[in-house]
Amino acid sequence: MVQARSATPVNILTGRDQFGLGFTTVSRPNIVPGQPLILHNPAVADGEQFNPAAFSVPPTGVQGNLGRNVLRGFPVGQVDFSVRREFPIYERLRLQFRADAFNLFNHPNFANPDGIMTDPTFGISTQMLGTSLGSTGITGGFNPLYQIGGPRSFQLAAKFVF
Repeated sequence: MVQARSATPVNILTGRDQFGLGFTTVSRPNIVPGQPLILHNPAVADGEQFNPAAFSVPPTGVQGNLGRNVLRGFPVGQVDFSVRREFPIYERLRLQFRADAFNLFNHPNFANPDGIMTDPTFGISTQMLGTSLGSTGITGGFNPLYQIGGPRSFQLAAKFVF
């Protein structure tokens, strides 16, 4: 099975309470003219990050001129593979073996970059996609090992069919 999707949008927010309403992440920044929105940086995930110098906080009470979801994160691509073999043992009794491989080629799939300007990790993806989609426990979600975007993993199974 091949799973692929284009990059999802990332909303850039100031991280400040521009309107005095107690919401710290709802206001959009202004674009700084002449600054590139994306920087190439080989030290970060996929070699790209949002340029912090390309955005500025607008005056209090004013919404910035950056549109909603202007920038995009990273695309996703993953190949999963499964093979099964069944052996007859006696009349209606059969033994079935199965091998599954998730993210067969171990292609790295990164989560969206941080879009909050006041965060120290603004513009950088800090985790893999499988980890960002949820985890087991109180927050819910599936184990990151079996999510799309997780690391390469294999599982083997044997089953008696009667």
